[in-house]
Amino acid sequence: MPIPYLALGDSYTIGEAVPAAGRWPAQLVRRLRARGVAIDDAQIVAVTGWTTDELSAGMGAAALSPPYGLVTLLIGVNNQYRGRGAGEYRDQFARLLRRAIGLAGGRASHVVVVSIPDWGVTRFAREQGRDGACIAHALDVYNAIARDEAGRGGARWVDITPVSRRHPELLAEDGLHPSAAQYALWTEAILPAAAAAVK
Repeated sequence: MPIPYLALGDSYTIGEAVPAAGRWPAQLVRRLRARGVAIDDAQIVAVTGWTTDELSAGMGAAALSPPYGLVTLLIGVNNQYRGRGAGEYRDQFARLLRRAIGLAGGRASHVVVVSIPDWGVTRFAREQGRDGACIAHALDVYNAIARDEAGRGGARWVDITPVSRRHPELLAEDGLHPSAAQYALWTEAILPAAAAAVK
């Protein structure tokens, strides 16, 4: 039986402004299959603009079929964008992570948490006159929380934020979301953790 895969998140997981094949979960599936892993196409529960609480509600409304052999979780950029506090993020993220582990059959090592990329380096942020340093600091705080909670829960952690900062030119036409080429770099970083999770 192919390994079932659930991808949880927001615009970065759904691949806003890129073709479906360019989404990083789709690219990850192809890379795993190239390694000989029998894995299903990703079941994606993600909507552009979702915050942690909105993802939680979306999971409640989705037709899920656990246990999943791989679950990925990338969420939080819209919490930061809307100016929500770090304490609220920790509480809601921790609950999401516990649910993700439950959906992986209680096997935390089958859950891969992916860091939030830095949208403050994008053309959109510059054109909007946003303070890139302020955005970077806020996202660093959020990512430290996600990394800490992943460690506490026994999930795997992948930091793709440095990739987003090194390649601000790899954007979709909207000038905000990553291009398929940037998602390919994310996939390269996520692949070892995902491969270990499904081994």
